[in-house]
Amino acid sequence: MTIKSSGLLALAAWSFAACYTAPHAYARTLLSTPANTEALVHHAMPPVLEPPLLPDPHVLQRPDNSPLPPSGVPVAPWPGLATMNIPSVNDYGLKTPHHIMTLEPLSLREGPSWLLPSEVDAQRRTDMEDPYYVPTAGSSHLLPQIMLFRTRLQQKGFAFSFTYKGETMANINGGTRQGMDYVHELTLQMNFDLGKMAGLEGWSVHTLLMNRAGREVSHDMVGEYYVNLMEVYGLSGHVVAHLVDLYAEKQFLNNRMDITFGRMSLTHVFATSPLLCSFMVTCSAPVALKLDQGFSVYPKATWGARMRFRPTRDTMMQLGAYQVSPLSGNPSGWSWGSEQTTGLMLPVEVSWQPFLSRNRLPGHYVFGYAHDTSRYADALGAKPAALLAQPEHERSAPMDIFWFEGDQMVYRMGGRNQMAGGYLMAGYIHNTPHVSTISDEAYGGLSFNGLIPSRMTDRLGIMYSWYHVSDRKRLGQMYTQAAGLSLGAQVRGPQTDSHVIEAYYAIDAMPGVTVQPEFEYMIRPGETSHIPDAALVGLKIIANL
Repeated sequence: MTIKSSGLLALAAWSFAACYTAPHAYARTLLSTPANTEALVHHAMPPVLEPPLLPDPHVLQRPDNSPLPPSGVPVAPWPGLATMNIPSVNDYGLKTPHHIMTLEPLSLREGPSWLLPSEVDAQRRTDMEDPYYVPTAGSSHLLPQIMLFRTRLQQKGFAFSFTYKGETMANINGGTRQGMDYVHELTLQMNFDLGKMAGLEGWSVHTLLMNRAGREVSHDMVGEYYVNLMEVYGLSGHVVAHLVDLYAEKQFLNNRMDITFGRMSLTHVFATSPLLCSFMVTCSAPVALKLDQGFSVYPKATWGARMRFRPTRDTMMQLGAYQVSPLSGNPSGWSWGSEQTTGLMLPVEVSWQPFLSRNRLPGHYVFGYAHDTSRYADALGAKPAALLAQPEHERSAPMDIFWFEGDQMVYRMGGRNQMAGGYLMAGYIHNTPHVSTISDEAYGGLSFNGLIPSRMTDRLGIMYSWYHVSDRKRLGQMYTQAAGLSLGAQVRGPQTDSHVIEAYYAIDAMPGVTVQPEFEYMIRPGETSHIPDAALVGLKIIANL
């Protein structure tokens, strides 16, 4: 064989290797090329661009025992609980999501990711099919026998889920007394795709009914009344069928903008994330937001509207307007006429979602602000004028809320979706101290999967949270105590701050069932030094029909 023919064969082999091998293999190919062929290639071919770095194959390998479908998306019709990605109605058994992102970007350009070096920013090359979903909602279904029936309904535009969530929590040390409480919720969620049902393309209707019952260990055993240490206890109380959601959604401009209106909670889309909602204490929003009257926290719903769009490939913006009514009002969710409207909540939120490194490690950085036009009583309270140096400063005021929530995947393992990896996370919330109870909250933690190599879908979560009582409220309590008046049965002294450490290990026990052991340690329950601490252990079980 002549030098020329052998050089052409080597050139063909080199071209194939350059297209389909990783950079280290590409380097090995060049080193193995004969010197005389290198000269031929140099003169005969133009410069070849470096091939794009592809993810490591082993981190994309889906575990054989994964209960998730091939797309990595649980087959359930959860509405847009995630900041950017999850489809409103997911096709049962679909091999790939029908949208990589819920919304297409207005511009194909990048936003802040453009400032990142090209070797760091994976999004400059390609996005992954990367859904961002609630990891503890239970994978698959308990009754696969009805999947054919569910699929037929979904093809006609109707999707539903029925979920049981039960929590048991026991105070084993500290607090006010030892003991255990149990709570549960049953949720029926139904989504109606009006495009399939009535030809109204882009329209859908979402409903959710809930039953809750039980007792809260924070109140009964720990002596804490601001921070609920169990997720499934809150605003709905003991109601047979609490109406949580009844809202319409419209996607338009070729799926570049999304509008919802009706009865819904702010925390379906504002100030929340799937990672936050894997923890008991912070689901569905940080505690400092849950206590704000104007922030309708799930399952509390009010009338409202929200518009969402993605200015660039890596950013998302949403703004809304919501009715403000007391959190304890309308506990059933059905008595719309009896609700007392006090003002308007106007939230706006901007998210940046970079994809970093060759393994497409997603991050979610959320900045939010909300203004509540309601006039709230001064946190100082009504005190004897003789105790106030400046009594004219006791006044009502509206409330402003700021929040930052960030998480970043630091390794990928077990698939292509955004839950297939480990995250670090942190956040900060600030409320107007003049009229708030918890004026500041900060948290930090981690959420890691694959710690046991054979169980890629299990997840370990650890979070530390700090809660600071408004200085204005503490000053009012000091005035009250100095006057010899009672602070109330639930308050043991002027309140300052408290701390909570939460740890869980979520186990995909079987298709449709998630089992999650919990440990919680609270420092200064009641936000005073009268109760030093409390240690609790518990168990959460989630089952999907």
